[in-house]
Amino acid sequence: MEFRDLKNIKFISEQMKKILLSFFCFSLVVTTYAQDSPYTTKAWEDAAYITGAIGLNILGFTFIQNKEALTEAEVAELDKNDIAGINRWAAGNYSEKADAASYIPFYAALGMPLAFLPSQAERNNFGQISVLFVETMATTGVFYTMSAGLVDKSRPLVYNKELPISERTEAGAQRSFIAGHTAVAAAGSFFAAKIFNDFHPNSKAVPYVWGGAAGFSVLMGYLRTKAGKHFLTDNIAGMLVGAASGILIPELHKKGNENIDVYPTANFNINGTGINTKGLGFSYKF
Repeated sequence: MEFRDLKNIKFISEQMKKILLSFFCFSLVVTTYAQDSPYTTKAWEDAAYITGAIGLNILGFTFIQNKEALTEAEVAELDKNDIAGINRWAAGNYSEKADAASYIPFYAALGMPLAFLPSQAERNNFGQISVLFVETMATTGVFYTMSAGLVDKSRPLVYNKELPISERTEAGAQRSFIAGHTAVAAAGSFFAAKIFNDFHPNSKAVPYVWGGAAGFSVLMGYLRTKAGKHFLTDNIAGMLVGAASGILIPELHKKGNENIDVYPTANFNINGTGINTKGLGFSYKF
């Protein structure tokens, strides 16, 4: 992996950790009791979940940092006609402006809980909402880092013959699946929609909030595809992962759903087969 790409990964990772850690610390300081909240949180259980998820994120980032770059010969053998029709049209895309623009909704998604401060109901439970948000982003991060670290798939820009060969062969160009920016955008926007829906279920604005979440995610997908960072299916997968995390984490914490539990899990060399598994586990207490 080239130094520039590694430096970019570390920068984004550090920024995300600072933002999420700020929300988590703020949640511990501001409130320990939820006031008229539709959710239930338990300090030790949620702290354990966040710790486990962050651990898997770190493991995933080590996979990303250890990805091997393509050789010039391997790049020369690539043919966009071998790409599925649903993705072929994006092969060769490249736009620095679109790439730069995509960081606006990216950081907006990371700051999404701040949108609840004007509302008293959410403001009174901002600490709890922050915990749920950190869990949402940590969960999204597990799926992103594991897939980006373990799946080798060339970005659309690799097929652009006008780009310097150094940019097309770098290890970071093999992280097309899944679309991390789109996953973050979907996680943040659908999380916001879910929180608003649960605090204000009778509001006439609910359908528009859900529509806005979808539009926000689609915009990010468009920018990442135009930038040459991801194919359509990569963005669809990222959006599904982010939306699922943004909706399910709050839903699993709703009052009445206490018997459902989700936790990060990792198994290595299962039964001596050399197979490793990492992800999330589910349990239900009868």
